[in-house]
Amino acid sequence: MPDASPRPEPFTPRADPAAIEDLRARLRATRWPDSPEDAGWSLGTDLAYLRELVAYWADGFDWSAQEAELARLPRFRVGLEGFGGLGVHFVHARAVAPAGPVLPLVLSHGWPDSFWRYTKVVSLLTDPGAHGADPADAFDVVVPDIPGFGYSDRPTGPPLDSLAVAGLWAELMDVLGYERFGAAGGDLGSHVSRFLALDHPDRVVAVHRTDAGLPRYSGDPADLTPEERAWMEGAAAWGRAEGAYAAMHSTKPQTAAFGLTDSPAGLAAWIVEKLRSWSDCDGDIERSYTKDEILTNVTLYWLTGTIGSSMRMYRANAAIPPAQYARRVEVPSGFSLFAGDVVRPPRAWLERTANVARVTEPARGGHFAPFEEPELYAEELRAFFRPYRTAAKG
Repeated sequence: MPDASPRPEPFTPRADPAAIEDLRARLRATRWPDSPEDAGWSLGTDLAYLRELVAYWADGFDWSAQEAELARLPRFRVGLEGFGGLGVHFVHARAVAPAGPVLPLVLSHGWPDSFWRYTKVVSLLTDPGAHGADPADAFDVVVPDIPGFGYSDRPTGPPLDSLAVAGLWAELMDVLGYERFGAAGGDLGSHVSRFLALDHPDRVVAVHRTDAGLPRYSGDPADLTPEERAWMEGAAAWGRAEGAYAAMHSTKPQTAAFGLTDSPAGLAAWIVEKLRSWSDCDGDIERSYTKDEILTNVTLYWLTGTIGSSMRMYRANAAIPPAQYARRVEVPSGFSLFAGDVVRPPRAWLERTANVARVTEPARGGHFAPFEEPELYAEELRAFFRPYRTAAKG
């Protein structure tokens, strides 16, 4: 009887030249808004910077070169049985010359990005010996695009929430032959990794996160420590100043999707403002990213038409029952709270919500630490998962 299990197929996308020409034409025809004098970034994306970026995108950016660079990663697609056979795109890079037990590791991205978030760390994790680290710390690395992001299918029905995506990743790791594995992520990927550990504790040997998400607490505030209460007040203040995007994503994402899907300049404005404000760049976005790196992320959104579907995941997550957030992760948990990230939780909250095995506070890096500081992030993962390598063989 033939094996009917899903089989990953190699995947190397090539953009239609006509799509690139259409993109350039739209960029050159951008209708620009006005801006108050000296507004800078205070009201959102800076007009002068975006004009400069769009001009480069139209006439200097070489997508084919970036596409070729991304093609150096071993990439695949597979139709998973969960949610009607959704096609999932993922990087699957095996450990190079390992000197001990190899730990499979699934890395989950957030918004506004995709597998792009981890492109700089793949080789650091699969071949640490080539980068001056211990070959015994090698991983098999799996980096999927969440459905509705990147080159994964866009759900045609209701958007998937983080619980559903965690279930898909468990299925993906099963398809790849990994019974036990580690999980890591940030932003939306932090939630996905958390639910993987909660719902599949027999398979996840340990979980690493770069944040604890925004605080959700339905208990008596008097039971919180002063540090926890101060953090929640700070998170609420951050939400009032910076969280309008999330409120829109969680309520009426389709309205914004029309403009962002039609205007590449608008799409860039929506994404670039977050890259700048959430990164450890002291207000200068190009301290953290080159123009080519920024535009690779934005062009992935443009060519795949996924800005609307990516935002709809916020709507799905907003409907997750509060009881799901009250569950405590008992799988060994590690947190790397990078200095430039937003809404960093206190140790007391981490202890309340997870079985904490390790917490560090790297001095550099922000919300996109795997891209901003790949060497530092890779070392954080190596150090945290080192005690759990043999557990993956159990």
